[in-house]
Amino acid sequence: MFPFFKGKKKDVLKPIFLNQPFVSASLVNGSFKKLVQCPEYMDLNEWLAANVFDFFNYINLFYGSISEYCTWKECPSMTAGQVEYPWIDSFKKSVKIPAPMYIDHVFTFIQNSTRDEFVFPTKAGNLLELQVDSEFPKDFINTVKSIFKQLFRVIGHIYHSHYDKILHFSGEGHLNTLTAHFLAFSREFELIDKKELLPLQELLEEFDQVIIK
Repeated sequence: MFPFFKGKKKDVLKPIFLNQPFVSASLVNGSFKKLVQCPEYMDLNEWLAANVFDFFNYINLFYGSISEYCTWKECPSMTAGQVEYPWIDSFKKSVKIPAPMYIDHVFTFIQNSTRDEFVFPTKAGNLLELQVDSEFPKDFINTVKSIFKQLFRVIGHIYHSHYDKILHFSGEGHLNTLTAHFLAFSREFELIDKKELLPLQELLEEFDQVIIK
């Protein structure tokens, strides 16, 4: 059973990741503000593309570390706390599917997007170098927002459903650092709607105090 601690309010239970010392575990001391800002002489779309690749790879690795526990039986739906996410299929129909299937769809969508030279016109081996005579599509920012929304849902699922496994291999500092960086970057470029952040809103508020600053 997922561990909870009693919160400050009577009869309120808080997920363990919101309590000390776990919530302040981090590999970085200080602000992510300068780290997420687009370098002065870099095209914004190039900066967004490079970070999409990095965050996708890191989150994919984290999920891989607990994926054997994320099964159809243990996670029959894609959730982050009390929030449930249906998948929108090719017919634009909302369907409930198990979390591992949902996350597999997410990763496939991102892989297909980043490998599509008409969406991510970058050279293999050099993510910041555009293909000759190529440019980013006009709606590129919308693609980035879609990717970040789905990656956030994966992060939310890991925290709410598999945090005990993260603690088992002492990965809380790594996960917090990745999440704080991801959220700081998202906030810098307004990539995730505030309503999407609700499943981890309390964690984000804690990060503002103890990690992001």
